[in-house]
Amino acid sequence: MKTLSPLQIARYEYAPKLPGMLRNGVSEICVKEGLPTESVADQAKIKELFPNTYGKKEITFEKGKNTAASKKQVVGVILSGGQAPGGHNVVCGLYDALKATNKENVLYGFKGGPSGLIEDKYVIFDDEYINEFRNTGGFDIIGSGRTKLETVEQFEIAEKVCKAHGINAIVIIGGDDSNTNAAVLAEYFAAHNSGVQVIGCPKTIDGDLKNEDIECSFGFDTATKTYSELIGNIERDANSAKKYWHFVKVMGRSASHVALECALETQPNICLIGEEVADKKMSLSSIADYIADSVATRAADGNNFGVAIIPEGIVEFVPEFGKLIAEINELLAGKKAEEFNALASWADKYAFIEKGLTKESMAVFAILPQGIQQQLFLERDPHGNVQVSLIESEKLFSALVKDNLAKRKAEGKYNGKFNALHHFFGYEGRCAFPSNFDADYCYSLGYNACMLIQYGFNGYLSKVSNLSKPAEEWVAGGMPITKMMNIERRHGEDKPVIRKALVELNGKPFKFFEANRASWAKETAYRYPGAIQYYGPREVCDITTRTLALEKGE
Repeated sequence: MKTLSPLQIARYEYAPKLPGMLRNGVSEICVKEGLPTESVADQAKIKELFPNTYGKKEITFEKGKNTAASKKQVVGVILSGGQAPGGHNVVCGLYDALKATNKENVLYGFKGGPSGLIEDKYVIFDDEYINEFRNTGGFDIIGSGRTKLETVEQFEIAEKVCKAHGINAIVIIGGDDSNTNAAVLAEYFAAHNSGVQVIGCPKTIDGDLKNEDIECSFGFDTATKTYSELIGNIERDANSAKKYWHFVKVMGRSASHVALECALETQPNICLIGEEVADKKMSLSSIADYIADSVATRAADGNNFGVAIIPEGIVEFVPEFGKLIAEINELLAGKKAEEFNALASWADKYAFIEKGLTKESMAVFAILPQGIQQQLFLERDPHGNVQVSLIESEKLFSALVKDNLAKRKAEGKYNGKFNALHHFFGYEGRCAFPSNFDADYCYSLGYNACMLIQYGFNGYLSKVSNLSKPAEEWVAGGMPITKMMNIERRHGEDKPVIRKALVELNGKPFKFFEANRASWAKETAYRYPGAIQYYGPREVCDITTRTLALEKGE
């Protein structure tokens, strides 16, 4: 028998806050047009690829007479990619806005991600169904998936499914790849006069879907608050036990936004930022030396404990490690992989590796702990490449630091104790109960998406900005997805994609971190953010991320 926790029951009753202009009622929302847009780069190529959806104007919603044509809306919604807190509220906001516009409007939820649209697997939402998921974490309302919508065959099927159900708009809730697919699908529908609009919503806990228009992707706030609570708990334990160094890996494959935000929240002794590692061309040994300096300095003060935050994708930012991975990919290309896997012992495999790598890459490989060496030769991804996400980088760096300290001790330069513990915080944050910020933001994104559909926009992203202010001051509107796109080389082909946003080393959040990290490395300056608060003073419950606050000069 399913039972509900007291928090579940209470959160069902929470009424998400909307931006001021969306509180007027759908009949009093009008459009203010901005300037035409162009892509962030490769303008001529992107325009050529998106002739029907490129260069459209940004828009904002204001109080005024609704001039949209009155018609029944039949909309489909898709959750795409990894889970992020608040996804359910995007669906709920979309549903509520549709029903507020016209009780006859219909919302289809396609099951299991984009494949649900292709396979025509869906649920038709009603009040009873929707009400079970308000203000809750997860994507279990309809499930998610990672199928890419990128082929003409898929587009033709999607068009047939939409026509069969009378669907006039699709809302795709996802990250950079998912919204790239949304843009391509929107262009196809426009080119074929399908009468189907496509609207995107910006989702990813990694924080790498952001720019001057998207101040924050949804889920980032809740996920980083969840990780920061756990890191703060670990810091308190470290300061109590005083005998362990904790190496904490956090999610963030392509960018270090999560690691940086957690560092700003908790003030650990060490936090690596992948973008800085790449910019300074830091080697594995120089990173190990940097961490070991903090360990030794703290040990000299009698503090044989500490906390280090490691972003998930850190090794890909280390130039020498990137070169090593490229050589391993080449080493195991084609039938060479079968030859390698047929070798009986690790000694035989090691000899095979030593023969195939350059002298420089072999030197890097040789300093790795054996467990990490073997992880580099685990099951390949579908393209035959090393699965970097399987590398336990938190264990890699603690092992390198241990070796570094052993050398220092032999030279009489270190006399402390070093005992490492390891953690990986990833799935713990992806489906957490959304913070008030994410509950409000996501509901607003969904409600706003409905207004974009009502006014006939296609290939647009639902956009809510001014997010560091109270919700009533937020600004709702939309922007063409093509504005965020550029051309990148993917699997040997030039592809239009949304540019990932990396940590800006000249940005205010990193500069604040940079100005304080030397003292954090030496001192025990831990900050304990505690659990997410849902009820109480606004300054506690509705607070945004430190990253966003610093970016906005607050």
